[in-house]
Amino acid sequence: MIQTYDEALQWIHNRLRFGMKPGLERMNWMLEQLDYPHQNIKAIHIAGTNGKGSTVTYLRYMLQEAGYDVGTFTSPYIETFNERISINGTPISDEEMLRLVQEVKAVVERVEETKFGAATEFEVITLMFFLYFGYHNRVDYVLVEAGLGGRYDSTNVVEPLLTIITNIGFDHMAILGNTVDKIAFEKAGIIKRGVPLVTGVEQKEAIEVIEGIARDHEASLDRLGSEFTIESYSALENGEAFTLQTPIHTYENLELGMFGYHQVKNASLAVRALELLGQKGELQLSQADLAEGLKKARWSGRFEKVSDSPLVIIDGAHNQEGIKSLLSTLRLHYEDKQIHIIFSCLNDKSGKEMVKSLEGIAESITFTSFDFPRARTGQELYELSKHPSKKVNEQWQEAIEQALLHHAKPNDLIVITGSLYFISEVRSFLLRA
Repeated sequence: MIQTYDEALQWIHNRLRFGMKPGLERMNWMLEQLDYPHQNIKAIHIAGTNGKGSTVTYLRYMLQEAGYDVGTFTSPYIETFNERISINGTPISDEEMLRLVQEVKAVVERVEETKFGAATEFEVITLMFFLYFGYHNRVDYVLVEAGLGGRYDSTNVVEPLLTIITNIGFDHMAILGNTVDKIAFEKAGIIKRGVPLVTGVEQKEAIEVIEGIARDHEASLDRLGSEFTIESYSALENGEAFTLQTPIHTYENLELGMFGYHQVKNASLAVRALELLGQKGELQLSQADLAEGLKKARWSGRFEKVSDSPLVIIDGAHNQEGIKSLLSTLRLHYEDKQIHIIFSCLNDKSGKEMVKSLEGIAESITFTSFDFPRARTGQELYELSKHPSKKVNEQWQEAIEQALLHHAKPNDLIVITGSLYFISEVRSFLLRA
């Protein structure tokens, strides 16, 4: 019998040994045993290579500004595991997490005895999430972030009010495929019959795949750059400003407190999604609620300034597209700075491409590692680099302390990036210091 929060967390993490097992059969069987909690939620389902968490954040802040209670399911976490299941940005309590584990444990153990086999860690967390918002805490709206892909992701049992595919890039290619159209096919698996789809996908071959599947499912399709457009954009000292044109309104001078043109795109998707739901009579949201929600929105670990002196930014970019967005934002807001990179990533990521991109902007680059099963060694990354001022230090805390010591001049900027799991550890270390 699991009786403490620590025991509950250990039980969840023990499921890691079952790896990733795409498919929905186990999920459907377990949900049936729990009396279909997922059918009791009003959901928006979000998939995409990058920008899912930021898009969820914009949606949440705008809905909260209008007075709605909002549940979220996101991954990975930045500070505490409980963040993955949150209400209005507040993680559920340790007591609630313990109760959820106690409630799903018997079902999770029973499914192992069936033809469907053992449930993975992500499936168990997804099950707990559905149970929580389906029966224990019936909030107004639930924002569901897909874990990996879409078609066979365990979140894809949900019947949403609307779906969003943020973008398509190269990540998890061993599972999702190694071409844009194959990855698009997997992401487009979240499209449901008659359910509106909003997307920021740009590649022609990906758009063709998504358009075809949306047409087959009689799902309306709103594309950023087509049905709704960013008309103007400018960088602010503390974020971004833009004007968005939709089929029914021009939103002038919207302001974001998050940095980067990619965030303007993410915010635009969120605005159009809620606008569509408003048109369907699913919710009421004023222009003031929308503008204020966007302005207040913050998402930890995404181009986040954690120190002013010395200047330190952490960013969870963990694939080539994410690194490109990071570099674009650095050039826009900090082109006058000497940029010193501290980098670590997982061994299933495109390390070589990310390193090469970062070298183009870095005054110096330090490679390190961190305590995670799939983390690459600093030495491996060091050997991928051709930068004249490259260093390696396997102890990331030491690497950061050295950087803080040697790069504290007014024109220095320390950027720590490469993995959300890495950034999670770094953030708590720096904010404790």
